[in-house]
Amino acid sequence: MSCVVKSACKLCRRENLKLYLKGDRCFSDKCSFERRPYPPGQHGQSRLKFSEFALQLREKQKAKRWYGLSEKQFSNRFYKASKSNSMTGIELLKGLELRLDNVVYNLGLASSRRQARQLVLHKHFIVNGVTVNVPSVVLKKGDIVSVSELSLKNNFFASHNLDGKRTVPSWLEVDASKKEGKVKELPLRDELSLPVEENMIVEYYSR
Repeated sequence: MSCVVKSACKLCRRENLKLYLKGDRCFSDKCSFERRPYPPGQHGQSRLKFSEFALQLREKQKAKRWYGLSEKQFSNRFYKASKSNSMTGIELLKGLELRLDNVVYNLGLASSRRQARQLVLHKHFIVNGVTVNVPSVVLKKGDIVSVSELSLKNNFFASHNLDGKRTVPSWLEVDASKKEGKVKELPLRDELSLPVEENMIVEYYSR
């Protein structure tokens, strides 16, 4: 699995968007994006004029970093979306949103997508009764994600409260007492949380 070694806060500032890469810290006064809402570097506060290509690149980078994917993972997901009969951009975002690590994060079972990915890799979750340790698994309508019975005894999950600072998307259903969730419906475009222009991502890959 690839690993992002850059400062998470710099990535947020570069994309001019809170990517929530540090969990609870992103909701606090310590958030660097709130204190310095401009791109990093000595020219960060300069007024820059972006080309069409630069704007397309930024949209692609924004989506890639929001979900914590490598360049290869993101391009592979785009290739699969392009083979669909539906609109490529929307299918791309749906595929990203339905990834297991993202669903775990949206259910409130992890404080960040990075933490969710790590928890999945360590086999803390089961999908439809089967242990899954692949964060990139794309869930389907009706799939149930829950914390494994053994992991429920873990201090992290025993003290973890699902009633956090985030709202659970309408296409997901959560049972806080059982620490499990269900994909009620496939998400629609207006239910996706990422503020990105998916058409610009399609244009980027169509060059």
